[in-house]
Amino acid sequence: MLEGSRIAAGHWEGVWTGAAEPAFQVLHQERALPGLSCEALGEGRWRLRLPIPAALLSDGVQTFLLRAGDDTVGHFTIVSGQPLEADLRAEIDLLRAELDLLKRAFRRHCVETAG
Repeated sequence: MLEGSRIAAGHWEGVWTGAAEPAFQVLHQERALPGLSCEALGEGRWRLRLPIPAALLSDGVQTFLLRAGDDTVGHFTIVSGQPLEADLRAEIDLLRAELDLLKRAFRRHCVETAG
C-alpha cells in the first residue's frame, strides 16, 4: 500500500508498506522511467524515490503511474503552465492510462485463449 507521496527537489518520493521488497516501475505515457530506488525503512516499509526528468515537464498535465507487474498501485500528477480547472484534466489523463492498460490486458487475454 502506498502511504504517502510528495515531490521535493525534482524527485518523487513515496512510502510503500508490504512484506517484501517491491518490484515497481514508474511509467509516463507507457514508457518506463529509469532511476527508481527502493530503500528499506524497517517493519515492512520501503522508501521509493524517483528523479523526475526535466524533459518530461511541460505545460499541461503529466501523469506518472506506479506499477507492480500489471497492477497500477499508485500515481502522481504534475500540473504546470496555465492553471487548470479542478484537476479534471489530470483525472482524465489517469483514466486514459488505465483504459490503455485494460485494452492491452484484454487483447493479451484474447490471444492467449484463442485457438
